[in-house]
Amino acid sequence: MLQKYFNIAGPCHPSKHYMLDPFRNIGKELADLINRGHYFVIHAARQSGKTTLLKELTRKINAENEYYTLYCSLEKIQEITEAKEAMPEIIDVLKTAFYSSNIPKGDFFAKEPSGIGFASLLQFELLKISKTLDKPLIIFFDEADCLSNGALISFLRQLRIGYINKDDVPFAHSIALVGMRNIRDYKAKIREDKETLGSASPFNIVTKIFNLENFTKEDVIELYNQHTKQTGQVFETAAVDYIFEQTQGQPWLVNAIAAEAIEILQKDYSKPITAEIAKQAIYDIVLARGTHFDSLMERLKEPRVRRIIQPLILGEYVIDKTSDDYLYTRDLGLIRELSSGFVEPANQIYAEIIIRMLSASPQDKLKIERPDDNLPKYIVQGKIDINALLKEFQIFWRENSEIWIERYKKNLYQYDEAAPHLTIQAFLQRVLNGGGHISREMALGKNRCDICIEWEGQKYPIELKLKGSRTIGSANEQILKYMASTGSEEGWIVMFDRGAEKSWDEKIYMREEFVDGKKITVVGC
Repeated sequence: MLQKYFNIAGPCHPSKHYMLDPFRNIGKELADLINRGHYFVIHAARQSGKTTLLKELTRKINAENEYYTLYCSLEKIQEITEAKEAMPEIIDVLKTAFYSSNIPKGDFFAKEPSGIGFASLLQFELLKISKTLDKPLIIFFDEADCLSNGALISFLRQLRIGYINKDDVPFAHSIALVGMRNIRDYKAKIREDKETLGSASPFNIVTKIFNLENFTKEDVIELYNQHTKQTGQVFETAAVDYIFEQTQGQPWLVNAIAAEAIEILQKDYSKPITAEIAKQAIYDIVLARGTHFDSLMERLKEPRVRRIIQPLILGEYVIDKTSDDYLYTRDLGLIRELSSGFVEPANQIYAEIIIRMLSASPQDKLKIERPDDNLPKYIVQGKIDINALLKEFQIFWRENSEIWIERYKKNLYQYDEAAPHLTIQAFLQRVLNGGGHISREMALGKNRCDICIEWEGQKYPIELKLKGSRTIGSANEQILKYMASTGSEEGWIVMFDRGAEKSWDEKIYMREEFVDGKKITVVGC
């Protein structure tokens, strides 16, 4: 019997991989839409199971023998924006898909030159093949959001015309457009001031838009139990709880952590996967920063994503949750909204990756400019001297803040408003690399970013704030809550004052306060 494994590259197959039923939440609704001949959209973040769903759905429908189902990916068309060039390429993609399918006469699709212009070519060829088939045709267009501008508009319009006339003229019975983006966010420069489809008017025939959901904790347990049944190796409850807490069920992360744990860290199946192993697995995949992270974090460079992520880092309140920017960033799987109304990174691992990506270049510069900074330098009697560490940062920030703000403005990401928060985190990460860990909590509406330095079982909670709307009294209240959640008796508030009217002598200070018997150190920067 073939040993199954946790798949982190490409679509899953039930004979090779541990996997959940891809239809478990939406199977009936998909079947109803297809049976009624509807056109619909499926979108989700990269490596969330879209292609697995489509491949399995194609196999399932074809096996039921009521329809002919075709899967094709438009990924190779992403660099072509002009309709005149894109349409023949789309026809070639379809031709390959038909040729490799079991659809009768599929190898005759677009076999002969049609003499039809590019503006009607797709519509004509789908009409022609549909006329030859004895069963309705279903097409799943994967990576449909790779199309853009004129190519996208022509593609959608031709499908729309075919849909409108399909009761009288044969055409594809049902079509799904699948990608990372909701259709309103497909890139189409219809006018100079219009970068996205907005109302999706060239394809306003969509009946349903699906956003694939993450795994639930029960899903994660079921997935991991498949490995236990095959090998006997157990994922301890604490490990599953920790993995779900860190991933919020993001499918690729859930699989990647398991793969790292059983293939690298604990190959002996007679021994369980513990919470400590899970924690190390997460640390390892974060440091490895694979293609999953790179492709997702590439979005951080987009202005519309920056307009959401930068306030998120700062904890600001000013955000319109109905804006296209917000909906787009959420649909990409970068953020999520809590029942409390707060908006935060989609999971703790993404929060870590976001800060690491944005501060990677600054960390490299710190390594060159401050080669002597290391954790042992700040260890006193078995504890980190946080005051000494933050005093060192105060000196650094006073001398270099303008330079570093300018660096953030000019780098690839341009998150200059978040420069204070990113710089101190780069500074701390540089010192702690290889010797400690920083956990981060940031959310729109909190008016702060919380970080916690963890080392040798000790926790040091630090709250980062921009001086402004909130008083130090509210800051004390906030840090006390954070201290309680981390089980710490001491906490720190780093208050950045970006006002030009104050001198550095006024901005730089360190004072201790005791509230409810607990020590809070306020650090001015």
